[in-house]
Amino acid sequence: MQHKNSISFLLWGRYALFSDPITRVGGEKFTYSLPTYEALKGMCESIYWKPTFTWVVDEARILNPIRTESKSIRPISYSGGNDLSIYTYLSDVRYQVKAHFEWNMNREDLIKDRDEHKHYWIAKRMLDRGGRRDIFLGTRECQGYVMPCIFGEGDGAYDHVEELPFSLMVHGLTYADEQQQNVLSVRLWQPVMRGGVIAFPRPEECPIVQQVRNQTPSRFVLGRDVEPVDSLFEKEGGIL
Repeated sequence: MQHKNSISFLLWGRYALFSDPITRVGGEKFTYSLPTYEALKGMCESIYWKPTFTWVVDEARILNPIRTESKSIRPISYSGGNDLSIYTYLSDVRYQVKAHFEWNMNREDLIKDRDEHKHYWIAKRMLDRGGRRDIFLGTRECQGYVMPCIFGEGDGAYDHVEELPFSLMVHGLTYADEQQQNVLSVRLWQPVMRGGVIAFPRPEECPIVQQVRNQTPSRFVLGRDVEPVDSLFEKEGGIL
C-alpha cells in the first residue's frame, strides 16, 4: 500500500550493528542479520521528526549480501580500566526503506500542529540533504548515509530468493505516549524475507508484546517546548 505521505530512501554504510540484546549481557555484542523496525524508525526520525507524528516503517529491501565481520573492542569497564570484547558487525550494508508518518493521536496537546502537507515537504527536503541529524546504523560507531530513491529500483542480492525465514528478533519498543497505557513495552516477531523484501507488521500487529516497566509520557506546550510548524517551515527555506 502506497501512502500519500510516504518517503523512500537508500540507506548504506560500511558497518552496522543491530545488536541482539541477549548477546549484550556478557559485554559482547552480536548483530542481527537484519535491521530492526525500531532502528529504521529511529533513522526516519533522524531525517525529520516532531512529537506530533509517528513514523511507520512499511518495508525494507536488502540490496547487498548479508555478511558479518568481528572486531576486537576495548570498552571501558564498570570497575575502571578496559575490557577486551568481540563485537560482530554487519559489513557493507545497503538497504532501500519505505516509510510514512501518522499523527500521534495520543498527543492531543499538539493537535494544532497537524499539517500534513508542510510536514511531508519538510521531511522530503531533509531527506534530500541527507537528514537533519546524523544517521547511525544501530550504534554510534556505525555511521550511515541516506538519499532519496525509488523503492524496488535496481538489483538486489536476494531478489530471486522466494522465501527466507529468520529467527525471533526484536521488532521495537512502544512508549507510553504511543499507546493508551503508561507502560514501556517491547515487541517481538519472526521476520520472513520474500524476494529480498522484509514487510514489517504495524506495531499493534506484533504477535508478542511484553511490558518492561511503567512510564509516564512527557507533555509539550506548542510554542514553548515545540516550535510551531509555520515557523519551522520558514526557517527551512519558505514555502515550496
